[in-house]
Amino acid sequence: MMKKYTVILGSLILMALLSSAFVMKVADQKEEEVKWYSFEEAVALNKKEPKKIFIDVYTDWCGWCKKMDKATFNHPEIAKYLNDKYYPVKLNAEQKENIEFNDHTFKWVDSGRNGIHELAYSLLNGKMSYPTVVFMDEEFRMLSPVPGYLEAPVFDKIIHYYGEDEYKETPWKEYEESYKSSL
Repeated sequence: MMKKYTVILGSLILMALLSSAFVMKVADQKEEEVKWYSFEEAVALNKKEPKKIFIDVYTDWCGWCKKMDKATFNHPEIAKYLNDKYYPVKLNAEQKENIEFNDHTFKWVDSGRNGIHELAYSLLNGKMSYPTVVFMDEEFRMLSPVPGYLEAPVFDKIIHYYGEDEYKETPWKEYEESYKSSL
């Protein structure tokens, strides 16, 4: 009888150890997420450790913005690359909070149905379209706004084009034809 309890107890201990090892393995495989910053946080971080800045200009009501959040920005390889090469910023084009940048205060302006933030207007060159992603270099010079919903493989090309400084030497069309996304 004692032998039977010993076998059962041993089996339970073994199962507990195996299941805890499995849980730890799954926890280690947690997918990376984009670490989003405010515009001001990205500017401050860039002054300490220069990196390019990536800005997702969105609105709360934009369905394609939400889809891009889920399908593109949540892709683990995209998230890792954005975190490594850029300071990723979320900018609500209709936010009412002021943003200080380059000795200028960008404000919300009552315009249209929901108003518009001056920084979003400036970054999008007045062509308000959501979602639009904007790339800036380490010196805060705009590289390009890219309007519209972008699926992960297409977005992967674009973030590598700017992230690897390919834009300095290679025309976009040439790069676009030669780059093979791993996604």
